[in-house]
Amino acid sequence: MTPLKTRILIADDHPIVLNGLRTVLNAQPDLEVVAEASDGEQAVVAALGEDVELAILDISMPRKTGVQAAREITQGKPQVRVLMLSMHDSEQFLFEAIRAGASGYVLKSSVDRHLVEACRATMRGEPFLYPGGVQALMREYLERARAGEAVHANLLTPREEEIVKLIAEAQTNDEIGAALHISKKTVERHRANILEKLGMRDRVELTRYAIRRGLITP
Repeated sequence: MTPLKTRILIADDHPIVLNGLRTVLNAQPDLEVVAEASDGEQAVVAALGEDVELAILDISMPRKTGVQAAREITQGKPQVRVLMLSMHDSEQFLFEAIRAGASGYVLKSSVDRHLVEACRATMRGEPFLYPGGVQALMREYLERARAGEAVHANLLTPREEEIVKLIAEAQTNDEIGAALHISKKTVERHRANILEKLGMRDRVELTRYAIRRGLITP
């Protein structure tokens, strides 16, 4: 009897990576790639519009990051599970992925060893972290507890995060407005609100913030 197959969306801006993911996943009797995307915006559209059960997202993509896409997918279609794929063994990126609703985090360097296991665990409703990820979470929790620091929710809205990403990528207000289909004046208003919310003064500080949040990579 042929096993039921998990229908999967893969998203990465590198064709070679997409080809590798497709090869690894389609070799399994219970997994099938049915949709592909080359940036975060395409990933959101495909996940929300097509019949997929699992989205595997690269954390660093153009237009929308994997974190931004994961947040929109899990909010818009909660039944779709999300796995984050990253070349970064970064605690910050790991935490951002979890906050965005991802069920797992897999390093690209270990895709051949861990991706299939991560897919199956996620579809069973179990979290999956790369080796070292659990220790990172425990270490972060203990450090914050010792410092008496609370973990706060996101200060910015998804649209504000989009704008921060574009500012950090050195796009002008006109370019941001064109990319997001809003007026230059609206961009300026968002920018002022963002700076006020974060207590920052200029693009340099926003760029540092974007790197810490995983919106862009240094």
